[in-house]
Amino acid sequence: MNLHEYQGKEILNSFGVEIQRGMVATTPAEAVAAAKKLTEETGTGWHVIKAQVHAGGRGKGGGVKLAKSLEEVEQIAGQIIGMNLVTPQTSAEGKKVHQVLIAEDVYYPGASEPEEYYMSVLLNRGTGRNMIMYSTEGGMDIETVAEETPHLIFTEEIDPAVGLLGFQARRIAFNLRLSGQAFKQMTKFVSALYMAYSKSDSSLFEINPVLKTSDDRIIAVDAKVSIDDNALYRHKDYLAMRDLREENAIEVEAGEVGLNYVDLEGNVGCMVNGAGLAMATMDLIKQAGGEPANFLDVGGTADAERVEIAFNLILRDPNVKAILVNIFGGIVRCDRVAQGIVDAYKNIGTINVPIIVRLQGTNADIAKDLIDNSGLDVQSAIEFQEAADKVQMVLS
Repeated sequence: MNLHEYQGKEILNSFGVEIQRGMVATTPAEAVAAAKKLTEETGTGWHVIKAQVHAGGRGKGGGVKLAKSLEEVEQIAGQIIGMNLVTPQTSAEGKKVHQVLIAEDVYYPGASEPEEYYMSVLLNRGTGRNMIMYSTEGGMDIETVAEETPHLIFTEEIDPAVGLLGFQARRIAFNLRLSGQAFKQMTKFVSALYMAYSKSDSSLFEINPVLKTSDDRIIAVDAKVSIDDNALYRHKDYLAMRDLREENAIEVEAGEVGLNYVDLEGNVGCMVNGAGLAMATMDLIKQAGGEPANFLDVGGTADAERVEIAFNLILRDPNVKAILVNIFGGIVRCDRVAQGIVDAYKNIGTINVPIIVRLQGTNADIAKDLIDNSGLDVQSAIEFQEAADKVQMVLS
């Protein structure tokens, strides 16, 4: 589950990470009120207006701007709220901005120049250990840094059994070329950041930039946070932060009825039971010359009702030119699935795309007879290659 920047900062602050303070506003009037309150609490004279959407690169799309007066706060907030923000991480249509974060200006003058760093905490799947990735090149896309100056990216792997050790936090501060008070503050920041990542059951914490202010404070200026969905039962307060407006509407609807659905950009709809079979089916479609339009796992109870819901979800995608149903009948009997497909097809009515059904496992022969004798425009298959050939045929 992805969070907004302000929500991620709330979690960071609860674990002792110093953050750029701010308040959320949904209207220009609320933005002005938030700016006034921030000025009273922090003394800041300028404010940063940040669009709150689940996408990076907001500044490049005009979603992050500096306001030097209350008049500018109102004007800029009015421009950003309601806009469709297009960034490198959104579709061409962009994402509608429903709220903005009014944040304090932390780039104030002082004895030394402020510096920006990149830092993230995530799982290294290759080693099975958590990892802190960091760089002196904060404020830039980490992909660009990796491509052009890979020697400026450092990693620190952490054994989850013992957690982050003191010498590791100090090594990070040393590699960032810090000293004195800034060095001490960075070690404290790193330790608190890793604690926030671990205790919140997150899959990603990305802070870009981490700022060293002119008076050697270390502050999280941004926060991109993803919580592990499987751990949300332990964090009901985080679950309440979910913003359904930022998620794919079809995926949300599928989740409400217990279906695992991921929207893709291809032309062949997939309906399977089991995540592993779904991945294999998508490979099959690619080999047949098509592109998967979705990942849809109906689970172990592929009855008529669930199959009908699944068909309706797939058919809402106008790019779908064919549907491949690939079910392995282990716990569930293939003949029951086949009957469910026939009943669902009749309930839906007209389906204007070809449907290929591959049923393998318990009572697969009976299932094939049910499909073949249904009188419906559905093609049956038993072997994987047979299904691939039929997909290729309907796409050609």
